[in-house]
Amino acid sequence: MLALLVAPVKASPSVEVKDVRLWRAPDHTRIVLDLTGPTSHSVMELKGPDRLVLDVKSASLQGVLTDLPLEGTPITRVRSGIRGGEDLRVVFDLASSIKPASFELKPNERTGHRLVLDLYDISASDKTAPPAVPAITVEQVDTRRPVVVAIDAGHGGEDPGASGPNKLREKNVVLAIAQRLKKKLEASPKYRPVMIRSGDYYVSLKGRRELARKHQADLFVSIHADAFTHPSANGASVYALSRRGASSTAAQFLADKENAADLVGGVAVSEMDDVLAGVLTDLSMTATLDSSLSVGKEVLEEMGGFARLHKKQVEQAAFSVLKSPDIPSILVETGFISNPKEAKSLNTGSYQEKMATAIYRGVDRWFEAYPPPGTVFARKSDAVGTPRTVTVARGDTLSDIARRYDVSVGDLRALNALSSSTIRVGQVLRLPESG
Repeated sequence: MLALLVAPVKASPSVEVKDVRLWRAPDHTRIVLDLTGPTSHSVMELKGPDRLVLDVKSASLQGVLTDLPLEGTPITRVRSGIRGGEDLRVVFDLASSIKPASFELKPNERTGHRLVLDLYDISASDKTAPPAVPAITVEQVDTRRPVVVAIDAGHGGEDPGASGPNKLREKNVVLAIAQRLKKKLEASPKYRPVMIRSGDYYVSLKGRRELARKHQADLFVSIHADAFTHPSANGASVYALSRRGASSTAAQFLADKENAADLVGGVAVSEMDDVLAGVLTDLSMTATLDSSLSVGKEVLEEMGGFARLHKKQVEQAAFSVLKSPDIPSILVETGFISNPKEAKSLNTGSYQEKMATAIYRGVDRWFEAYPPPGTVFARKSDAVGTPRTVTVARGDTLSDIARRYDVSVGDLRALNALSSSTIRVGQVLRLPESG
């Protein structure tokens, strides 16, 4: 009997890496591998010299890695090769310490399988214990700080958002509007703007909320450009969180272990029993939602002065970026990038300037009417020797103002010589001195 000897045949790689993309963010570098199918991978750190090794199972690489934009990143060189005849190995030579994280993404309506590698910076300060925080006195707290506005340009990096004619991308349009809004806020001593993303890189939805809370924002403004399957859809709009979304968010906030020691209105919910924590969180979410709807109304009215509106009232939806329990948050859809006419406008500096101005004016009018305690806006109302005043905003009634400042309608009418309860937008009313 003859035995037939067959030499083993190595399997050819089953997945191809079609493209490798890289973005630099303020605190990390993101590398994205576009794949033709699902795979598995492993990451390994090596010392002397410092390297990071990425092994992708049964994969091959199309093209070269020499044209990646490495400037400003901890990476000095990228090399690749086939390991064991079928696995792709990518080696990143490093000039500084990093903390790697990796994950795989399934296909969506815009992209196929992806492998994401994040290299988080490790600075010298991260390796040492944080300095002791000195005690803060009442006088130091009462310093009349500027209002902090977190400006969130939607999407970014490997997430382009919606697309319009001539390859117009949402991520670029909204970043341009966000940068114009930042300049307007910076020009006023009343504000300190914070950019959630300042360049073309991706920030997770949860990360956007966390950055806003890290900077103790008084308001979160997320800027987007809408899209629809039919190009006739048009109009700008403003969203706040839905009430169902607010209730579920309050419950999720308490259930999430990461939030166990977090603050709601300056109070650590972990320090109280579940019932009290639930009540406080629910009240905080309700107050935040009311404020979001109020500031959203002001912004929407300003936008209506030059742009067609998709809806004439603030809409509500369970957008993830709006789910901060104690930061008023709005999402501004600046127009439909899928509509050729609106896309053309969105791509012009003049329209972007008008949109940024509308958002600024709406936000400014709202903070004038509802000054956060301890901010420069509150100085007018509680400065010693200065009469307290309020400027009437759209939607205000005399009874609303009386209730807000804990005074009577009769005293307001008498102090301002009003023959009736009718007031007009922009009118400045004196307020009775607080006892």
